Amino acid sequence: MTKQQLKEELKQSMLAKNAEKTSTLRMAISALGYYEIEKGGAEYEATEEDVQTVIQKQAKQRRDSIEQFKAANRPELVEKETRELELLENFLPKQMDEEEIQKLVDEAIAQTGATSASDMGKIMGVLMPKVKGKADGGLVSKLVNVRLNK
Repeated sequence: MTKQQLKEELKQSMLAKNAEKTSTLRMAISALGYYEIEKGGAEYEATEEDVQTVIQKQAKQRRDSIEQFKAANRPELVEKETRELELLENFLPKQMDEEEIQKLVDEAIAQTGATSASDMGKIMGVLMPKVKGKADGGLVSKLVNVRLNK
């Protein structure tokens, strides 16, 4: 997904008068603009990987908000954030399930010879390039921790 494709999606949602999708895409494009400024200013053009990174960050923010709104007993906001998260996930690669991640965790542990939680950094160093963009880092970390503490 490129920045241009995101803008085209925004245009289509505006024509379809889909206010929620339009708002979510505007926030994502705005975040991408800030990302470009951080990376090099006006002359920096976001790559497809940059777009994925920004959308993943936006999705993570929605997941965090959902947890906070659930804790605060705000179901209307949970529902809104969930819909926005679903919209953003349409622009991300298919996420790996726990079983797939666990298989990669086992492979990484075997590859690094890790035996304890102190080896967590080595395992994550091997794993993260394989799951980048396809799995939540928090989930990967949790699965590694569980596996190392057996």
